[in-house]
Amino acid sequence: MKEHLTIVKHPLVQHKLTLMREKDTSTAKFRQLLREISLLLAYEVTRDLHMTTRRIETPLAEMDAPVLEGRKLALISILRAGNGLLDGMLELIPSARVGFIGLYRDEKTLQPVQYYFKVPANLEERFVIAVDPMLATGNSSAAAIDLLKKSGAKEIRFLCLLAAPEGVAHMKEAHPDVPIVTAALDQRLNEKGYIVPGLGDAGDRMFGTQ
Repeated sequence: MKEHLTIVKHPLVQHKLTLMREKDTSTAKFRQLLREISLLLAYEVTRDLHMTTRRIETPLAEMDAPVLEGRKLALISILRAGNGLLDGMLELIPSARVGFIGLYRDEKTLQPVQYYFKVPANLEERFVIAVDPMLATGNSSAAAIDLLKKSGAKEIRFLCLLAAPEGVAHMKEAHPDVPIVTAALDQRLNEKGYIVPGLGDAGDRMFGTQ
């Protein structure tokens, strides 16, 4: 994956994202759409997984068939909203190892505050995908990647549903070696650090909280 930012423009991704953006979309429908769109985004973010071959026997012949190489990949959810993307991705990659990073944004400083960290062992040997629906200021995302690198992760991808130019720029400055895959690059951040036009607070809309 050569590009730092990849925008997935598949028609199904864009259609489902539009439905998620609508303010009248119910909590149940929002969760369903997020699960569906995460499957499609997972296809793109795993495009360059390492492959090898294994000798197998089909009903007709033996062959050297392609299989994933190395340890099981690691999916890291940035709590709490990351769990929405995580659930869908696990349907596609059920053998993946799972980790969680608990960060919340201080509403006054917009800086991340860590409250939880639990990730799989041997991150240095795994393909790591960090997931969070919103890349807004980029502060929490960059902090999460910092923690993953300190735990040994070397090959990391960041997957989000929406990104703001400010967040993309911050991530590129902080972690130029971490490609970003997203469904859309929106216009800007507002004065409260929310993505515009965006879809509101992903966690609140997913869990029905305010």
